[in-house]
Amino acid sequence: MQYVVMPSDDIRTNLATEQYLMKSGKLEAPFMLFYIERPCIIVGRNQNTLEEIDQKYCEEHQITITRRLSGGGAMYQDLGNLCFSFVVSAKDQKFGDFKTLVNPVVKALHAMGATGAKVTGRNDIVIEGKKFSGNAMYTKGDKTFSHGTLMFDVDTEAVTNALKVPKDKIESKGIKSVRSRVTNIKPYLAPKYQELDTYAFRDELIKHIWGVASLKEAQAFEYHLDEADRAAIKQLEQELYKNWDWVYGRSPKFTVQKRKRFTGGTLDARYFIEHGKITFCKIYGDFFGKGDVSDVEQALVGCKYTPKALQAALATLDLEHYFAGIDQKQVRELLTVQT
Repeated sequence: MQYVVMPSDDIRTNLATEQYLMKSGKLEAPFMLFYIERPCIIVGRNQNTLEEIDQKYCEEHQITITRRLSGGGAMYQDLGNLCFSFVVSAKDQKFGDFKTLVNPVVKALHAMGATGAKVTGRNDIVIEGKKFSGNAMYTKGDKTFSHGTLMFDVDTEAVTNALKVPKDKIESKGIKSVRSRVTNIKPYLAPKYQELDTYAFRDELIKHIWGVASLKEAQAFEYHLDEADRAAIKQLEQELYKNWDWVYGRSPKFTVQKRKRFTGGTLDARYFIEHGKITFCKIYGDFFGKGDVSDVEQALVGCKYTPKALQAALATLDLEHYFAGIDQKQVRELLTVQT
């Protein structure tokens, strides 16, 4: 069995690499991939992206957002997380049987001291009842891939903040994530492995899975991307993983309610959103204003449901004209910021 250690720390590049190698025929299944990336959130294929993330927090902390091909729930990753992926023949793998696929990883963790690690539920690996690995699966043609996370030394506070459900009332039919208690696996490993960084942990895991004493021995099974691979991967990145329509526009229809009481009256805005854009807007309330609030509503229709796009749409309007006695900055924040 061959493997690939991805040189990129961009989740979008790595997901594109995984997809490309799955269908390219360059590697014979089964094979494995390992990747480590900068802070990011990967939402499942059938999820409403904005329902899963704290958009404001993610923007402030430069957290990359993308969508994967496989189903399941949203996952936060950073440089303390190790991802692994198995690509296998679809005819040899029962879809949804995560336990069989991840068994080599679990055995390696046992050998490294985390003897309590086990696969539980539908697709998680846990220890002492706390989750440190989530997995998802996707089949296309004659291949299946199963990719998963290993929380080695992840910033667990960032997990909580980045995946916090917004205060806005959002209703959709998207598949929602099930939040679990999470932990890093690092404290459960033997002491000599607790001194490692994520990259060295990856190398140790490879040695255990391939049953060799040194990384040099394991590297005899390593595949290195060539120029043709990198060109095809870059194209896939642009088509999907860096494409706003794929990441946000693919979200199912949903509605958002934004309501707040000000000294000058109550504002209650309702947005209907489809393919990531506002298709209908209605603003209710007991506020006063000289202008017809339908001007504000129409300015927002057609906008991408992002703070930047909404702020640009409102920039040409004098909001005091429509919401007398209410601070314009607060009105703009209510109507544009996902909190």
